[in-house]
Amino acid sequence: MAVEDETLKGAPDVCNGRSRLRPSYGKLQLPSPLFLATDPCEEESAMQQIDAHTMTELEAAAFRKLVDHLRKRTDVQNIDLMNLAGFCRNCLSNWLEEAAAERSVKLDRAEARRHVYGMPYEEWKQRYQKEATPEQKAAFESAHRHG
Repeated sequence: MAVEDETLKGAPDVCNGRSRLRPSYGKLQLPSPLFLATDPCEEESAMQQIDAHTMTELEAAAFRKLVDHLRKRTDVQNIDLMNLAGFCRNCLSNWLEEAAAERSVKLDRAEARRHVYGMPYEEWKQRYQKEATPEQKAAFESAHRHG
């Protein structure tokens, strides 16, 4: 399902009457950042011409590739991911769990983590997780201060 871009409604015919369709994302039906143009009248990019179903398939493929990459990069610690990118493997599994819940699909946290880690979470931690260094902990605390 797509929703019409509100920025073009009622606008003068400066864009040849074109409207842009945006995919819906979950209950909120927010536009994907990949579909936003800086100027609604500029030529459509290849990304803007992709239908919502195909875009979902592309995004899913990119997610699978990211998960596969992180499974192979067991040397990269979650705290390093959090410090550098603001998310980690646990975040990905939480987002997967939340997406399932939004669609009334039963997927618990342990199953979501098993999918992201490629094994039970406790097993991954035993095999690959190292104790965070004082520097890593300080960087995490500095980057994630609330308030």
